[in-house]
Amino acid sequence: MRQDIMNETQLEISVVVPVYNEAGNCGALAREIAGVLDGRRYEIIFVDDASGDSTREELAGVMADLPALRVIGHETNAGQSRATRTGALAAHGRVICTLDGDGQNDPVDLPAMIDHLNANPALGLVSGRRKKRQDSAGKRIASQWANAIRRRVLRDDAADSGSGIRAMRRDAFMRLPYFDHMHRYMPALMKREGFGVAFVDVGHRAREAGRSKYTNFGRAVAGAWDLLGVSWLIARNRNPGDAKEVHPDRRNG
Repeated sequence: MRQDIMNETQLEISVVVPVYNEAGNCGALAREIAGVLDGRRYEIIFVDDASGDSTREELAGVMADLPALRVIGHETNAGQSRATRTGALAAHGRVICTLDGDGQNDPVDLPAMIDHLNANPALGLVSGRRKKRQDSAGKRIASQWANAIRRRVLRDDAADSGSGIRAMRRDAFMRLPYFDHMHRYMPALMKREGFGVAFVDVGHRAREAGRSKYTNFGRAVAGAWDLLGVSWLIARNRNPGDAKEVHPDRRNG
């Protein structure tokens, strides 16, 4: 079904892809996403986080061929978490999927993750767990250490918090507290709000163009500060259980 003739209230899935200087990757990724979701009710939202290259022009160039594609541009670079939130705020789908814009996440994993989420109403998030990561040894080792420390402190059971491929309920995501780098703490934040979290193995590919926007040192500094903040958020949480609206008793009216 063509997305340009579909009422937005009928959309099931919104795929949100934050990108920053990903010319050479983003156009092909948009086409891949459209291919794997063919036959479903979906939209694709790329959020260009004030790229300094031709990312935005590349995406604009494929929009005519992909009616489901929307492109939102930040005026100022605000980071991956803010770009993801911008896309989620603009999304019309009940389910939000995310992918990293570098093309290393394989869109072919999305349908199974969406189906897994839909099959269990208690789940708020299905997060990818990368197997056979196509990254440098230094990056893999640093990630392993960071994941081990985070699991010990937060008890979130996440073996791969850096994986960008996810499927989640939009209403669940919008209840999470926003802060910079929150995308690395999705499982812990979802559990804090009382939602179930599942992890599934996904593929991982080598970067075809451009370079990573993160360094091991930069991740470590930001991660240490953020870990303290998330620990505080979890410690200060008070969950009321179900909240139900009370209606007047009309038996006596």
